Amino acid sequence: MARIREKHPLWLRSCHWLNVPALALMVWSGLLIYWANDEYPGFFPQWFYKSLGIESRLAEGMAIHFNIGWVLVVNGAVYVALVFLSGHWRELFPNRQAIKDLPGAVLHDLGLRKDAPAQGKFNAAQRVAYTGVVFLAVVEVASGFAIYKPVQLGWLAALFGGYKGARLVHFIGMISFCLFFAMHLVQVMRAGWNNFRAMVAGFELEEDED
Repeated sequence: MARIREKHPLWLRSCHWLNVPALALMVWSGLLIYWANDEYPGFFPQWFYKSLGIESRLAEGMAIHFNIGWVLVVNGAVYVALVFLSGHWRELFPNRQAIKDLPGAVLHDLGLRKDAPAQGKFNAAQRVAYTGVVFLAVVEVASGFAIYKPVQLGWLAALFGGYKGARLVHFIGMISFCLFFAMHLVQVMRAGWNNFRAMVAGFELEEDED
């Protein structure tokens, strides 16, 4: 017999789902901006820009990027604050046991190990990935400001080795976010409907052992 078990609170689900369209718009608008100064030639071929209609849309890209960027900054600040205030950090941040279980969790996710290590709400791989992406977001915001105001925020740009260094870090961060999204989607599909429903409705169905 199945019973309902609460899993994710409303504030966590709200922050999570707000990130979905916001981050998609940030990646899209970032490509519109990148077209104007394709500093890393060969990464995106010309047919890529033409097929998506990215060419000659710099002003549009900048407007979207700067406005949606603030949505993500505010949403991220709210999320981090509530993670600590709610005590959610205890089950999310990787501890010593999570680091110890990480290799086994990764092998299990790759299908190379049958038995999964013991876990709570999140397994070791999820703890490391979800915490790491928060730090990645901080780096993206900081490097983005360094690119936007390289003179006024010269001290910040200097942390990345100057304007070009900040731009490279920002670009690599965008690629890393896309890889994280892809991995996250694969893991969600593997986990099944019950796990997805928990992130939408806040609860999952749990089968009683008897």
